[in-house]
Amino acid sequence: MPRFSPLIRGGLFFLLYWLSACAVGPDYKRPDSAVSVPDSAAQNNYKEAQSGAWKMAEPSERVQRGNWWELFGDEQLNALQTQLLASNQTVAAAEARYRQARAAAQVARAAYFPDLTLNASATRGGTGAGTQQLTSQNNIGSQQTISSQKTLSLDASWELDVWGRIRREVEAGEANAQASAADYSAALLSAQAELAQNYFLLRITDAQQQLLNRTVIDYQKSLQLTQNQYQVGVAGRAEVTQAQAQLKAAQAQAVDVGIDRAQLEHAIAILIGKAPVDAAIDQTDIDVSLPEIPLTLPSSLLERRPDIAAAERRVVAANAQIGVARAAYFPVLGISASGGYRSDSFSNWFTAPNRFWSIGPSLALPLFDGGLRSAQSKQAVAAYDETVANYRQTVLGGLQEVEDNLVAIDHLAQEVQFQLEAVAASREALQLVNNQYKAGTVSFLNVITAETTAFTNERTLLQAQGRQYTASVLLIKALGGGWRSDELSAKQ
Repeated sequence: MPRFSPLIRGGLFFLLYWLSACAVGPDYKRPDSAVSVPDSAAQNNYKEAQSGAWKMAEPSERVQRGNWWELFGDEQLNALQTQLLASNQTVAAAEARYRQARAAAQVARAAYFPDLTLNASATRGGTGAGTQQLTSQNNIGSQQTISSQKTLSLDASWELDVWGRIRREVEAGEANAQASAADYSAALLSAQAELAQNYFLLRITDAQQQLLNRTVIDYQKSLQLTQNQYQVGVAGRAEVTQAQAQLKAAQAQAVDVGIDRAQLEHAIAILIGKAPVDAAIDQTDIDVSLPEIPLTLPSSLLERRPDIAAAERRVVAANAQIGVARAAYFPVLGISASGGYRSDSFSNWFTAPNRFWSIGPSLALPLFDGGLRSAQSKQAVAAYDETVANYRQTVLGGLQEVEDNLVAIDHLAQEVQFQLEAVAASREALQLVNNQYKAGTVSFLNVITAETTAFTNERTLLQAQGRQYTASVLLIKALGGGWRSDELSAKQ
């Protein structure tokens, strides 16, 4: 084996280190989000938060702790969320994709190191007696030839990352792994939000079922009263049939609400990873207060939403792939070495005369490829531009989701208040009309109208309250649900 002086070896190592510090392609710079996102509480924050009813989040706010659903204070919802984390199959698939991406990043990092291969072989072969061979006396003769060969070698090859191609591949792999980790967090947050929405809709459906049950009882009483008056000649047959029609309509609506509840229960079962037959949620009154949700600055969405973080990490990966494509224009420098023993018998296999070795560099530079490298470089640039556009669109979508749910919560609070007043007024009106009907001063048509108005107002109130819960869940989801981008580095 050749020996080099310490000065030459030091020079070679310095050269390799200097070359490894170079990497073709653009260094990553985070693209602007194409929108104005205030980063100070002194600036305008959100269009729909100018009323002063919203406050900015402080570090101690509970919504930043992660288990955001605990803000609602519902123990059954907390238990369902725990089951979702353990058994939801969509989340499990996202977690498996993250592990795949992390392994792919490790594959890219493995290219930093040389490949070592141990080869061992023992072969035996020969030619038949009918094969003509040239003898030592230059006569053509026929003889049988048998040969054996045993080989043991250690082969090594190493591509020097002179132009940073491997480094860019590693950069892209790590960025893709981080994007996949953010995708996993986004899938988890989406499933958690869907579960919370379905749970609150289920509770609102239970309240509607209770309302319809009470309504059916009230309509049955009205029908009985009308039938009694018909029998004594005070009311007509038309009033009886109107009371019957009103009762049947309420019973039909009660059946329809039962369908909605069953389907919501099935959806919750799937979210927690169970077959619908194995998951049953008892009916109960909804006793959940709407939480106070502190806002984060619009600029904080870039750090708090996993979908935005995933889109930004894909920009990093696409930027690194530009460097990979451009590195193809430069020669590939490698070093290969091989050494071992080769002999025709076991007895003297591992002896000095039978050893062999080789070492040397290799240089490869494609001279003509029909425009392949140029096309690959343009393709990488176009892919980068696509990821930038997707990132900016994701930011815009995130801002829209926050604004949509801010305005929904603000307006629904007013709607619920007005509807509460409408319910109180319609109940009072119904009581007055019932008294007048019993006294014979108004017709049953007035009773039907008052009862329908009272029922409609109560059901509309429940629907508005259900939309309030949904908007609260979606606002927390739009704000990132307590997730932060610094979790990505913790996952690597």
